[in-house]
Amino acid sequence: MTPPPSTGWTWALTVAVVVPFITVSGSILVAGLVNRFNTRKARLDDKAKSFAEALTTIEEYAEMPYRIRRRPNTENARHEVSADFGKIKARIQFHLAWLQIQAPDVHEAYKLLDEAARGQAGRQAREAWLQPPLTTDEQMNLGVSYPRDEIDRARNRCLAAMLRSLNREKDARKLPISGPVPRDRSGLGE
Repeated sequence: MTPPPSTGWTWALTVAVVVPFITVSGSILVAGLVNRFNTRKARLDDKAKSFAEALTTIEEYAEMPYRIRRRPNTENARHEVSADFGKIKARIQFHLAWLQIQAPDVHEAYKLLDEAARGQAGRQAREAWLQPPLTTDEQMNLGVSYPRDEIDRARNRCLAAMLRSLNREKDARKLPISGPVPRDRSGLGE
């Protein structure tokens, strides 16, 4: 005699319910992890781009002595160069504020970079304004570069702080960082 067929729960029903549940749960978990990874990567990419923009603004400031020396000899050109200088300084202030809010671990290093740029390039800009405007193509090649050792030292320290903030400590350790970054604000220029 064979037992009557069971109308209760069987292993086949258990497997039929559990396997789709595990599959759906696993898919949701993987999708969540991928989303979290992509979100984190996007945040780091945005942060890196903002850091690059902040460094570019300092580089524009450091280039101003060259722009001043090569300015045309017109009143309009003097106003334009001066206005550009003001816009660059405003963007530096924006980056200082942004870093203080979004990357406080980098703010101090960027502030020191700003001070080094204002000190070294600022003095050079003041001296450049005292020079007569260049009038020939031959004069456009100044023959010598303005020194930027203070700016470069501070830039490397700032870049190292930025790399650490992006979880790239290994890259930060590769940067040459030597010598003090001057903190004398008395020579800050334009």
